[in-house]
Amino acid sequence: MSKIIEQKQQVVAEIADKFRNSKSAVLVDYRGLDVAEVTELRMQLREAGVDFKVYKNTMTRRAVRDAELAELEEVLVGPTALAFSEDDAVSPARILNNFAKDHDNLELKGGVIEGQVATLEQIKELATLPNYEGLVSMFLSVLQAPIRNFAYATKAIADQKEEESA
Repeated sequence: MSKIIEQKQQVVAEIADKFRNSKSAVLVDYRGLDVAEVTELRMQLREAGVDFKVYKNTMTRRAVRDAELAELEEVLVGPTALAFSEDDAVSPARILNNFAKDHDNLELKGGVIEGQVATLEQIKELATLPNYEGLVSMFLSVLQAPIRNFAYATKAIADQKEEESA
């Protein structure tokens, strides 16, 4: 087997592994973005721990078949960049969606959430969610609310009794 074929098989295996191991992956069409815009986008994604790469569509098609995500083949038309996140399912969708709002040339195509092919609408919905830390914070504040309300009520009763005795 030639070296080139081996290299291509390694790239296909790499892409398939990224699809399997990522909490989410988003596919975008980046045509029309200039170098400064792409650099800005890459910086934002890198800060969030998101891997952003451009692969050949033929290799990506083979990888999605290997990863059992064949439904993605229909969006692999034209220049396609892939954003993978192994830690946070929300970050790639949120960053790319916000960037697309400011830059008309960036177009979301589809993606994968927790190993399942997601529609464009699901990706945009995911983009509106807070990140993991935000969700934990919201959950903890909901858990604290009854205790906080009980403390306020107890303090109000104590203040009322203190006023009556004075």
